[in-house]
Amino acid sequence: AAYGLNTVFVHVRPFADALYKSQYYPWSYLCTGTEGTDPGFDPLAMMVEEAHARNLRIEAWLNPYRIRNANSKYAICETNAAVKWLSAGDSAVIVHNGVTSYNPASKKAQDLIVNGVREIVRGYGVDGIHIDDYFYPSTSTGAVDMSFDAASYRAYVNGGGTLSQADWRRRNVETLLKAIYAAIQEEDPNVLFGISPQSSVGNNYDAMFLDVAKIVSTPGYCDYVCPQIYFGYQNQAQPYQETLESWNNMINCEEVDLYVGLAAYKLGASDQWAGTGKNEWIHNNDLLARMVQTARNQNSYKGFALYRYDSLFAPEQGVKAHVGTESQNLKNLLR
Repeated sequence: AAYGLNTVFVHVRPFADALYKSQYYPWSYLCTGTEGTDPGFDPLAMMVEEAHARNLRIEAWLNPYRIRNANSKYAICETNAAVKWLSAGDSAVIVHNGVTSYNPASKKAQDLIVNGVREIVRGYGVDGIHIDDYFYPSTSTGAVDMSFDAASYRAYVNGGGTLSQADWRRRNVETLLKAIYAAIQEEDPNVLFGISPQSSVGNNYDAMFLDVAKIVSTPGYCDYVCPQIYFGYQNQAQPYQETLESWNNMINCEEVDLYVGLAAYKLGASDQWAGTGKNEWIHNNDLLARMVQTARNQNSYKGFALYRYDSLFAPEQGVKAHVGTESQNLKNLLR
């Protein structure tokens, strides 16, 4: 609030769980160390109260599909719907390369996700629902595997479906987005629904199976899109300004706004994937302020998001001074 920022995004469902009291999801292991154990207080209720006391908006950030990352040491509790479906061999859950996820093709999984959204909007007074980019499971090498949901796709084809498997996956994602948006509108039309996809349109389309051009040009999918443009101006593969402008130009719908996701976590550090621009975040101390100024020139722009909180407010000692200068430059811009 002291910076002139107006919203906090809080991750309240990272692994098919809840950092709030839920009838659909078990308590997150992040609360106590054990999934399903009641911590004795409601973190989301407290955060909503504290945010609003400071005149800050608060959006509940959810991961709709992810249940566990590969090699997770935390057990899924018996009351988790995922355990029941896994035990029954139900296609509502996918296990792929060690990653456990809900199946985007499953109506049961989609209903669970939408009911969980309704529950938050109805019970917690949040100002928005925010989901990130994990739409379909992908491998660590980036290769796209079309085998793990082959049975679901065959059932679709056997039922008369004519879409290719890739287009069918994209439709599954779109169906969930529409259902979430509609549910939020029914519960409270003042609550926003936003999505933070990867910055690469191609990766979204071919690996995450999200047709971003469609959802930002058609009403009924979301209120805003917040691409993760986590790159500097000198990044060889995806320079900031060019990537920003491509997203702005893609939006062809008055109902969809552009927020810009900025990489506060890169401040003061080398960006190994940026090519010749890898030291840009070290040699400049006004990148965030400049990025906001550049974004303000885009006609669909309505705001920015900083990933992540501790990168600015609890930085590592080695970059603390650098982050302090960057933060002050941003603060001066926002005042």
